[in-house]
This record gives sequence, C-alpha cells and structure tokens, in this order.
Amino acid sequence: MLSRRFPLPVKFISGLIYSSEEIYLSTKSLLIHKYGQIDFESQPILFNFTDYYTKEMGSGLTRRFISFRKLRNPAEFLKIKLYCLKLEKRFAVDSHRLINVDPGYLNEAKLVLVTTKDFSHRIYLGKGIYAEVTLQYRDGSFLESPSTFPDFRTPEYKEIFTHIRDSYRRDIKKLCLKKK
Repeated sequence: MLSRRFPLPVKFISGLIYSSEEIYLSTKSLLIHKYGQIDFESQPILFNFTDYYTKEMGSGLTRRFISFRKLRNPAEFLKIKLYCLKLEKRFAVDSHRLINVDPGYLNEAKLVLVTTKDFSHRIYLGKGIYAEVTLQYRDGSFLESPSTFPDFRTPEYKEIFTHIRDSYRRDIKKLCLKKK
C-alpha cells in the first residue's frame, strides 16, 4: 500500500499521584489552562499498590484520573509529557516531586501511557520519552498484558477507563458526523 493511514484523534487522560490536595488542585488548574476543560475527574483513590514513590514523595499518596474534553492527535503526546515534567519540577521541593503527572491517551482499542522509563515493551517517541500500551480493549472489556502495572489491573481503574472510553466514543462519533 502506497498511502499512509493517520489515526483518529484520541482522548487525553492523565493520572496524578500526589501527597497534597492543594498541589493536585494547582496542577489540575495549570493543565486546564494549557489543554482546556476536563470532562471527567475520578474520586481520590488511595495509592497503595507499590512503595516506588514513598522515598521521594512520602506515604499516604492519592491518585486521581482526569480526562480532557478536546480530542487530540496522538503525535502531541511527546510534547504533552515534556510539559507534565515541567509541572512536576515546578512543585518539587529539594529535587523531590510532590506530584507525579502521568499523561496518556485512550481510544476505542487501547489505553496508552507516556513515560520517561525505557523497558522492553515501550516504544521510544524522542527526547527521552517512551509510550506503552497499558491496557487493550477487546470483547467488551479492558485486558492487561504481563507488563501492566498492578493498579491498572483493578476493576476500579478499568471502570474509570470504560467510562472515559464511552465518552470518547460519543465524542468521536460526533466528530465523524461533522466531517460528513
């Protein structure tokens, strides 16, 4: 085939892990200012699946997920991750993050997270940024792979992503109808 196929726009999501509600609200406000209104915000979720962040951020961490109303081109996520890293540094104290901002996107088939850490299942995007398919959507539900983080395997997280996916499907249908 001699022609290229470009992807449909995707739903921008972000998982935020934080120690202080004030830092979360400030970060969320800056994300909204940069990327537009959110259309979903999860309830606070106790982040107790790993102690990976404890040394840097302390214990008693919370996670929330947000999604943004405006659909985006997946090619934008390298720049989005770089901006999120700037936000983390902005709120850091003595080189210790007080918030972790993990952007990614969701479409009908998958949940993709963007990270600074390389591993065998991650694809390099450039500028020290990698992407991974964290969950796949098949046969009516999100399915994990061997490399999926433990918290992303939970019914609670999958319910959140199913809700966001349903919203995405409505948005993409409207977009496609407008183009006709």
